[in-house]
Amino acid sequence: MNSELRKRIFTSLVLTSLLTAMFLYSYIMVVTLITIAIIIWVEFYALISKIFKKNSIKDKVFRFLYKLISLLYLSFLVYLIFSIESHYKDLKIYLLYTVLVAILSDIGGLVVGKIFKGKKLTKISPKKTVSGSIGSFIFSFSLIPLFYEKYIEYDLLILTLITLLISFITQLGDLFISYLKRKAKVKDTSNILPGHGGFLDRVDGIIFAIPVGVLLFNLS
Repeated sequence: MNSELRKRIFTSLVLTSLLTAMFLYSYIMVVTLITIAIIIWVEFYALISKIFKKNSIKDKVFRFLYKLISLLYLSFLVYLIFSIESHYKDLKIYLLYTVLVAILSDIGGLVVGKIFKGKKLTKISPKKTVSGSIGSFIFSFSLIPLFYEKYIEYDLLILTLITLLISFITQLGDLFISYLKRKAKVKDTSNILPGHGGFLDRVDGIIFAIPVGVLLFNLS
């Protein structure tokens, strides 16, 4: 077993233990999610700073805009985290469903893409394929029978469309962060997770899916 694999296994075990603790204790969940949200913002801004590193007016404007947008998004995430245990009774299930759709989209893209390969999806991320993108949608749809009517009381067609859009945004978010990393000429956003890179590397699609999922569920 090489050192890189050992790092990945160790990090995965630590994260699994942390997720278990978050599920059992609400205060651990709130503190952990806020901490991770702040780390993601720091990693994102560090990435942007590497791309727009000149002191020209253009780069200063772009740094400011990215910083402003990311700070607004961070505030939105913190608001959602504190709202999970509040009077918004459906928010927790909507967040859970959105995150699970994003996770299954990533897994579907990886598994189906590796099996069927085929035409490349884009030059931004050479490893991504059209078959992988289709796999992302198929895997995300597998959640619908588990949540339909029992946990989410929406029309089946509406829930299917919401799932489709969440998966689509997840894939776009993944590609967007890949594009930024390519522009910044870095492989990972940080090395905070041994063998995995940074938190942003692991949740790039999820952070874009969350606001879209919550908005779609509340507007439908």
